Amino acid sequence: MFFLLSKTLHFLLMPYIWVLLLMFLALFLRSQKWRRISLISSLVILVVLSNPFLSNEAWRAWEVEPMPVKDVVDYDVAVILTGVTSYREDVPDRIHTSKGADRFLHPLMLYRMGKIKKFFVTGGSGYILKDRIPEADQIKKILVLAGVPATDIITESSSRNTRENAQHTADQLRNHPEWKKVLLVTSAFHMRRAAACFKKAGVKADSFTADFYGYERRFTPDELIIPNIAAFSSWHLLIHEVSGFLIYKLLGYC
Repeated sequence: MFFLLSKTLHFLLMPYIWVLLLMFLALFLRSQKWRRISLISSLVILVVLSNPFLSNEAWRAWEVEPMPVKDVVDYDVAVILTGVTSYREDVPDRIHTSKGADRFLHPLMLYRMGKIKKFFVTGGSGYILKDRIPEADQIKKILVLAGVPATDIITESSSRNTRENAQHTADQLRNHPEWKKVLLVTSAFHMRRAAACFKKAGVKADSFTADFYGYERRFTPDELIIPNIAAFSSWHLLIHEVSGFLIYKLLGYC
């Protein structure tokens, strides 16, 4: 039930939906006053959320700062959270990744540097109605293709959200008492919720963030003045994550 509710919330938190709803209200409301308020509100949302500078400031405030690679000590296992691969029925003969592929590419770099001994990849399928190849299995295939021995990769493919990632990781750690030092790897925007869930589950881990959306400040016209559709689109992800974190806190998941 919670999984279905999270998917519904994902849709309702789209700023695009808010703008459409307000524009419809501006067209069909009988009250001239409320029609004007609806129209102005939709324009304000469009202008504010399409500003690259404001978007970047929000990302910089929310994302967890990176740990410098030089500061990474030796870890027994890197726990990689999925959410970065997809499956296409029309192109089924390969693995498809998204921007968040840094979640496994950066740990792979650490593994090559000798800073990580094992990988534990946690995550199943994010689809509601169709069964897909679990994301953990897809990432394992990529790591094996990159030359990592299959014996160094453990997967868990039943998790469907961050809370379950943490719970199943805690179960695995009880089965692997040799994993003393744990490195948690996920996107910078997702680390606040992930780290809190893992702490709640009793997993002691250091955080290693990847996949950043925020960037250095730029005081240029294209950042300060010119609207950008990419900035508007990115707000959906940020709003969704902040809302998810607050809901998890309310429910006692983290």
